[in-house]
Amino acid sequence: MTITTDAVVAAAHDDAPAFTTLVSDFYRMEAALTDQEKAVLMRLRHYLETEVKPIVNDHWARAEFPMFVVKGLADLGIFALQYPETRPFENSAVFRGWIAYELARVDSSIATLVGMQQGLVMGAIHVAGSDEQKAEWLPKFSRGELLGCFALTEPLSGSDSARGLRTTATRTPGENGDEWVLNGAKRWIGNGTIATHAIIWAKSTEDGQVKGFIVPTSTPGYTATKIENKQALRIVQNADIVLENLRVPEANRLQKGESFRDTAAVLRLTRAEVAWASVGNSAGAYEASLKYAGEREQFGQTIDNSQLIQELLAKQIANITSSIALCTRVSEMLDQGIQKDEHSALAKEFATSRMRETVAWARESLGGNGIVLENDVIRHFADAEALYSYEGTREMNTLIVGRALTGKAAFV
Repeated sequence: MTITTDAVVAAAHDDAPAFTTLVSDFYRMEAALTDQEKAVLMRLRHYLETEVKPIVNDHWARAEFPMFVVKGLADLGIFALQYPETRPFENSAVFRGWIAYELARVDSSIATLVGMQQGLVMGAIHVAGSDEQKAEWLPKFSRGELLGCFALTEPLSGSDSARGLRTTATRTPGENGDEWVLNGAKRWIGNGTIATHAIIWAKSTEDGQVKGFIVPTSTPGYTATKIENKQALRIVQNADIVLENLRVPEANRLQKGESFRDTAAVLRLTRAEVAWASVGNSAGAYEASLKYAGEREQFGQTIDNSQLIQELLAKQIANITSSIALCTRVSEMLDQGIQKDEHSALAKEFATSRMRETVAWARESLGGNGIVLENDVIRHFADAEALYSYEGTREMNTLIVGRALTGKAAFV
């Protein structure tokens, strides 16, 4: 444990903002949160440490998702934090970043679930939905009554989704008004096999613009197949999805989503939180390696008394600390309304690149024991590869920054 049990229990069962800082927060930057934000973070920390952490290695090994976590997180209000229609109190983007950090510190798959539900699915409705759609759908997702997935990536379209989307949407008369017929395929869709509803992005055959649709996964024509043998984020249920003459009413089209610009606006909201989750994943590996170093004895002393191990630990905490600082500033910019694509892109590129280094140093510090799942490092090491790639690869984010610096797009 990296926090005192008494402080966790106090925060979990009392309104008082009891608070203890993680060893991975070397500069004590969590302390800048409000008392209310700290109390919520501590309740989440208690839940993750006591209910989730003990079972994640087993579920990761079996590539199974612990469905009870959805209710647990919903009961804590974690899905409800971001949007005016659902949030229980005013809070900052920095605080929501620390939520992503805390989740990924214990397990990046659980952090991905929250990023999917609160960030992408609810974000799509918030950005592109009508007022009526927001009022209808956001509370249901925030309470965990519905579980969503965000279906954008396709077998032949990833980084080029703005131009290369092949899934089509054709407006057609229906018995109860206009309907849309969706045809196409999606790939790497998190929650694809367990979601009750999917946000499907498809190109209209009328105007060639990308539209978003809220689709119950029980709709005829929706088929989701789990992607097997995945060796990162194994708890996340990624799927191949096939849409075959799937009919969806006009009422389920996101009414304010008229082009890929609206899709990109959703990604802009979530990319910085992926950066935060990447730092949290680094922190989980670091904390495990620090704990191990203080317990493992060689040559008559614990290995944390070794210069080589101390160097590895110091390099890890330097990466984590610098990444927290960068993520904090980009979240502040979001709250101030001045964050642009290049700002979140730089945070994601930097944090995930530093994460790759950090988890490798953590694994190295455990020697051969670093590849044993029970030592809590190799899971973070493997999961880093997925975080490094999704919601914008390092290369694409680098080019977004490069375009801002030079005024020239060099994507092809």
